[in-house]
Amino acid sequence: MKVYADSSFIVSLYVADIHSPSADRMFRNRPPIYFTPLHFAEWMHALGQQVFRKNLSPAEAKRIGEQLNADKGAGLWLETAIPERAFDLCADLARRYGPKLGVRTLDSLHVACALEFKAEQFWTFDDRQGKLAKAEGLKTN
Repeated sequence: MKVYADSSFIVSLYVADIHSPSADRMFRNRPPIYFTPLHFAEWMHALGQQVFRKNLSPAEAKRIGEQLNADKGAGLWLETAIPERAFDLCADLARRYGPKLGVRTLDSLHVACALEFKAEQFWTFDDRQGKLAKAEGLKTN
């Protein structure tokens, strides 16, 4: 099974939040999940926000970042570049669904990547992103 998960799903695997139990359950069988530079950029911002909000100390954020890097090194994530056509598809999704669903750029870019990777499932806890993925025929959590 090919799975594309948005960045917030990945963060919920490493940082305890309201979605962590669901993320842990879905990830239990360790399906291969794509991990792009977009995920990494959003990951770094998410950790920074956790420190800013005082939900994590800088030392905790560093430890969690090291865990992600160790998991990447162990091949837990399918590290790959953003597909070449993803930005064109992102713009097309914005044209077609922006007025109806209110999707943001990163919402449509994640869905565009999933479509370009021919993912079978799209995992997200973001309602708009989930609606967009469903509208494009992706199975969501």
